[in-house]
Formats: sequence, structure tokens, C-alpha cells
Amino acid sequence: MTVWDRPEPPARPVPLDRERIVATAVALADEGGLEAVSLRKVAGRLNAGPMRLYGYISTKEELFDLMVDEAYAEILPEEQPADWREALRLLAHRTREAALRHEWLADLLGRRPALGPNGLAVTEATLAALDGLTGIDTVMRAVETVSAYFTGAIRREITNLRAERATGLSKHDWQRAHGPHVTRMLATGRFPALAKAVHEGTDVDAETSFTTGLDWVLDAVAAQLTRPSA
Repeated sequence: MTVWDRPEPPARPVPLDRERIVATAVALADEGGLEAVSLRKVAGRLNAGPMRLYGYISTKEELFDLMVDEAYAEILPEEQPADWREALRLLAHRTREAALRHEWLADLLGRRPALGPNGLAVTEATLAALDGLTGIDTVMRAVETVSAYFTGAIRREITNLRAERATGLSKHDWQRAHGPHVTRMLATGRFPALAKAVHEGTDVDAETSFTTGLDWVLDAVAAQLTRPSA
């Protein structure tokens, strides 16, 4: 039985419900990451005994599932674009925006199917965007491909943001600090392709990189959707 199927216990002198518990856990994670979240810490923030929480949530993994579903409520758009590309693009960008607001979400994306009501609604919206355009197997592969791209891109961006905070160096500060080493290595002539990328490549911000990569993935999906059946 999932946490969504299990009824909540009756109210007691200190009012509790899953909504308050999850909101508190999200606040703790926003402040200090997933490592800042435990049933004991959530109970302390709510001025309740830790054992009280076990009537609502059995494990920390269940709490994480509920937190992810809370984030999915922010991802689901009020209106779904009619064009499938715009629909998938919107969902990808809204997922990135939610992860930038709640960096802990990047650690939980793609771990397993989201079974909460909001997660299922996002999955439904994703599949519905492609419904009727091709066979269901192709739809599933297309959805998996787009999801794999934006999940990986989001995790990389969040990892870089955390590294900046940990070192106190921005991306450009880090490049300047390590520039002499990179210059010496490129001067050896052992890395010609890398040298070309460093000297001739255009540096873009994270949002531009995300958008460009997403468009390329959607182009590839479009090519499959228009491919003649064997």
C-alpha cells in the first residue's frame, strides 16, 4: 500500500496532517538539502514528537515521495499547449524552474515512477502531448528520451551551482584560476579537438544551453514521428 492509499490518523491535540508535514520537509530541504530532512527534524520544526509522524509517514523514502509530488504540482501547467513540441518544451522548462527553486529535486528526479496524484498528472500530460501521433511504443521511447535529456541537464546545472557555492568561485572565476594549467596542457598538442573548443567555442549561459539541447532532442523525436513505418 502506498502512502497515498493509507488513511491519515485522526486529529490529536497537536494538529498534524501530511500537508503540514510535507510543507515542513520541503522548507527544510530548501534550506539545507535532502541531508537536512529527517522525520526527527520535521517533528522538531512542528513541535511534535517524532513518533507522531509515523502515523502519517512510515519511512523517509515515503516523505521524499511526497515532497517530489509536491514539486510536481508546480510543474504541471494550468493549460496544455496543443502542439506536442510546445507541450514537451513547457514541461521540461517548468521542471528545470522547479529544480532551481528546490535544488533537492534534482537528486530525486528519475529515480523511479512518480505515483502521487501530481506526478501521475504530469506523466499523463506528457503522454497526452504525443497521443495519436504514432504508436504507443514510439511515444514511450520519445518520452523517455526527452526526460533523460532534461533530467541529466538539470542535474548537471544544479551540481555546478553547488560547486560554485562550495568553492566560492563562479564559473568564470574557476576558469581564470585554472586557466594556466589548461593553457599548458593544450600547448602540448595532445588535445587538438579540446583546444579548438576552448579557443573557438562560444560560451553560453545555462538556460541557453538547456534550451538548445532540448530543441535538438525534440528535432530528433520529430524525425522519428515522421519516419515511414517499416
